[in-house]
Amino acid sequence: MPSAHPIEGVWRPVRAELDGEAAPDLALERIELHLAAGRYAVRFAGELHDGGDYALAALDENGPARIVLTARQGHNQGRDIPAIFQLVGDRLRVCYGLAGATPDAFATTGGSRRYLVTYKRLPSPAHP
Repeated sequence: MPSAHPIEGVWRPVRAELDGEAAPDLALERIELHLAAGRYAVRFAGELHDGGDYALAALDENGPARIVLTARQGHNQGRDIPAIFQLVGDRLRVCYGLAGATPDAFATTGGSRRYLVTYKRLPSPAHP
């Protein structure tokens, strides 16, 4: 049986910005990103907001790791959302290309249609 990728787990955003604008702290406290076995779910206040499949792209030695979310239900149903990510310890930084293009940097600006999030891993229920 293949081992789980280190990106798998439950994540809570600690910082986020959309098109250069910071997300409110109150909203961040209510969001969780679940990644496991090629499936993802975004929950807001415990309710499913978005969910589907994810695929990790082959690592490019000249750039950041890539992931593509394929939304099967919820707010983004029917969309593919390419992103780049960086995992360091219990921190996961993801820059999503909401316009369908893979971001080339961990940055957003007005009108870029990018969502940049830094997540902190939540303890697993089995290992608090």
